Amino acid sequence: MHGGKLQNPSVLTKRAREFLIEYKDKQALLATSVSTESVQQWRPPTGSVFKLNFDAAIFVNKNSSGVGAIIRNCRGEVMVGLSARGPSVVSSEEAEVLACRKALEFALDSGFSDLVVEGDNVTVMKAIVSPHLNRSRLAHIYDDISTLASGFRSFSVNCIKRNANAVAHCLARYASQLVKDVVWMEESPPPALQALYSDLSFLNE
Repeated sequence: MHGGKLQNPSVLTKRAREFLIEYKDKQALLATSVSTESVQQWRPPTGSVFKLNFDAAIFVNKNSSGVGAIIRNCRGEVMVGLSARGPSVVSSEEAEVLACRKALEFALDSGFSDLVVEGDNVTVMKAIVSPHLNRSRLAHIYDDISTLASGFRSFSVNCIKRNANAVAHCLARYASQLVKDVVWMEESPPPALQALYSDLSFLNE
């Protein structure tokens, strides 16, 4: 029965199949929309400003951490890159905030004065720009970051998704193989070539 009338079974089967197809189409559309929103691509800075991306990695089996940093210009060209071994840490926040401090020291030592800084740890990036006093056990490192930030002529911070920070992530992971810091000047770091090409290919679309 449908609408008080007896329906032919073949008609009901057809309608059920149509509803099912419509439902699946809607679900596929919804899934596409969600995955698209979660994807973020790296974007170059504008004008004469440079962009610093940094990331950290934790090597539990080696009781150490890793730092990766890359500075690029408005054309996506690599200015300098860094891969460095860091100390043992107890949390991802500690690893990331230490990586940020190391990356800013690296940027200043390399002579950059106008910088956009990007990282993918929400807690760290929010703490860096927060006007409130940090009272955590990592407060002294955040204070160091504030002091370093004041050494730039212009300084801004963005929190991004991991897929927009792939180059720095590759360099941080590469640090597990290192004893000493490795720096690349105006050349593409081999450990992050694929991620660099991916960023550039997106810019050229």
